Amino acid sequence: MARILVKIAILTGLSALAATAAAQRPANYPRSYDQLISDARAERQVRIYGNADRAELLPVVAAFRKRYPGITVLYADIGSTEMYRRFVTETRAKKMSADLVWSSAMDLQVKLINDGFAQGYASPEKPALPPVSVWKNMGFGVTAEPIGIVYNKRLVPPAQVPRTHAALETWLRKNARALTGRVTTFDPARSNVGYLYLSEDLAITRDTRSLLEAIAATRPVLSRTSEPMLRGVAEGRQAIAYNVIGSYAVERARTDPRIGVAFLQDYTIVTSRIAFIAREAAHPAAAKLFLDFLLSREGQSLLAKRSLWPVRTDVSARRLPSSQARPIRVGPQLLVNLDRVKRQRFLRDWTAILATGAQQ
Repeated sequence: MARILVKIAILTGLSALAATAAAQRPANYPRSYDQLISDARAERQVRIYGNADRAELLPVVAAFRKRYPGITVLYADIGSTEMYRRFVTETRAKKMSADLVWSSAMDLQVKLINDGFAQGYASPEKPALPPVSVWKNMGFGVTAEPIGIVYNKRLVPPAQVPRTHAALETWLRKNARALTGRVTTFDPARSNVGYLYLSEDLAITRDTRSLLEAIAATRPVLSRTSEPMLRGVAEGRQAIAYNVIGSYAVERARTDPRIGVAFLQDYTIVTSRIAFIAREAAHPAAAKLFLDFLLSREGQSLLAKRSLWPVRTDVSARRLPSSQARPIRVGPQLLVNLDRVKRQRFLRDWTAILATGAQQ
């Protein structure tokens, strides 16, 4: 009798867990997802390496935990290059590392996937995503963030703000002396995303070299991250910043009336933060759950409220016209940017351009 009661208790407990999982399963997800939810609850946590500001993720994490109580989200805010090195080192040493890796360094993310550090996952949200944002059911572009210019409203009146790359070059050349030391952009030698953006500029138009020469003539202030650029423009030490991550700039402009943000109308690069589930993830079910939530309409809407522009087009959010947006496709072509010879050649040219500009 005791064995029967124990068996009944176990079955009752399993039925309760199944009922809870079914209640948590998003609408239109397959019934098999209930097992994934149960597995994730048993794992109890998910470890994430990302380079989105922690404040941007707080509402998303809160909503995720409300939907799936009992699953702790451990989020480490790490720079993209450090993230890459740390994740590779930990994985190769068989140490505990991230379950989900989520970074704006698109080329490094694709390299990790290509090198076998990711596992495949057919997310139920995949049909709602643009084809350019998914690669091999491993790399998922979560955001669609435009790259723009930021300017100091006192130093650059609205009527003078360049609206195209050609207009920006003309404005820089016309005001080169007054703008000496007052222009800032990423340093492609120290910033992986800065190198990526300039590479995309050059791939889109050969006129980019002429624009870079105009920037170099101002003896620009070069930065490794977005924050010094935004701060320098806000404080008036720089008048304008080129190729700034739009999500950070728009969020800053909401609370800082000193800066303005513009997306050049001839074309605007649109980048994405790519997420993948680690091949050796200690909590793979919870990682899948969190990835699906990021890609869901609810998760995307929460990201949009924090200026992380959503990749989904069925979410209410600001987005650029298709004629203006130039999204970087999630895929193997990004590996070209990591070719050592190509990078060395680019940096030699960049150094030569800077040297020539300094002599003018």
